[in-house]
Amino acid sequence: MVVKERDVLTGEHFMQGDYACAEGAIAAGCRFFGGYPITPATEISERMARRMPEVGGVYIQMEDELGSMAAVIGASYAGVKSMTATSGPGFSLMQENIGLAAMTETPCVIVNIMRGGPSTGQPTKPGQQDVMQAKWGSHGDYEIIALAPSSVQEMFDLTIEAFNLSEAYRNPVIVLADEIVGHMWERVVIPEKSEIKVVNRKKPRKPPEKYAPFAPEEDLVPPMACFGEGYRFYATGLTHDETGHPQTDSAEAQQRLIQRLCDKIRKNTEKIVKVRETMLEDAEVAVVAYGIPSRSALSAIRKGRKEGIKAGLLRLITLWPFPDKQVSQLAKQVHAIVVPEMNYGQIVREVERAAKETPVIFLPKLGEEPHKPTEILEAIRSACG
Repeated sequence: MVVKERDVLTGEHFMQGDYACAEGAIAAGCRFFGGYPITPATEISERMARRMPEVGGVYIQMEDELGSMAAVIGASYAGVKSMTATSGPGFSLMQENIGLAAMTETPCVIVNIMRGGPSTGQPTKPGQQDVMQAKWGSHGDYEIIALAPSSVQEMFDLTIEAFNLSEAYRNPVIVLADEIVGHMWERVVIPEKSEIKVVNRKKPRKPPEKYAPFAPEEDLVPPMACFGEGYRFYATGLTHDETGHPQTDSAEAQQRLIQRLCDKIRKNTEKIVKVRETMLEDAEVAVVAYGIPSRSALSAIRKGRKEGIKAGLLRLITLWPFPDKQVSQLAKQVHAIVVPEMNYGQIVREVERAAKETPVIFLPKLGEEPHKPTEILEAIRSACG
């Protein structure tokens, strides 16, 4: 196969968010994309359809989102870094197989360019209404990692981070971006390939006859053999033991397996979670935001500072696992917290839980327009009393 372009497009680009996501995936080593077109994530599929053959990868358009997620799991188990991209309705259809990915500890990345819902909702308008679905969408106990970019540069950077986390923890990782971030055009700087950190899954050190596919190491993550590498084993969505064999009647096996699946994320929360603090050193009021509202929040805070209002921003880059520690510490410092979201109340519930007695002012926004800086500034003013 002739490679027409580099796998890493080093340099400065004026690029759309969806395209930057695709390029981040390729730079991270993604060589399989299975998806089904849906607004506003279609441009990711289009970019990957062109780029995958150029870098020796495979693009396949499946019959629907159920099949897309199944194909991603299969490709990952065949040893290829794999991704899909969708939006709200398609994300709903993927949930059963996202649960299968969690249970079979399949490294993969799901990109959700969020739009207004529920149901078909507003296909071409922004929303942040899939935050709780990302965490709780599939049944049973499991943990998920979800990242929220707020710029086109972060669409590139955080897609790479998503692949690295998925490989490190053998877990599905979600990139949650609102439609505005997915569709806006901004400057993107892509570094040299040698400067990009790429994490690959741990391979087994034991020979095939001694390999147990779900026997964890000290970090609670099992080394992963792939099909076609001489290892024969079960990978099932049923409750299973460390050899992969079903143990559906064993309470002990269920306890041991599910606790480990959760703990491999929970016990590494401090390593996984990322936030960005701006002007919080002397803040009396804080805004906690993610995605496109965080940009409006920053403008509001800067204007408020000119008026003498001591406000700051805690931008959530990692939504799941939720940054409890950072929000709890912030709540002890400030008099009130403002949470702007493009939904009718999702991450604000987690902020309220972590903030305990500190007042939380919720600023919802539904429809096509994001929050205006003036709207957030008015909420900050009201929080000041």
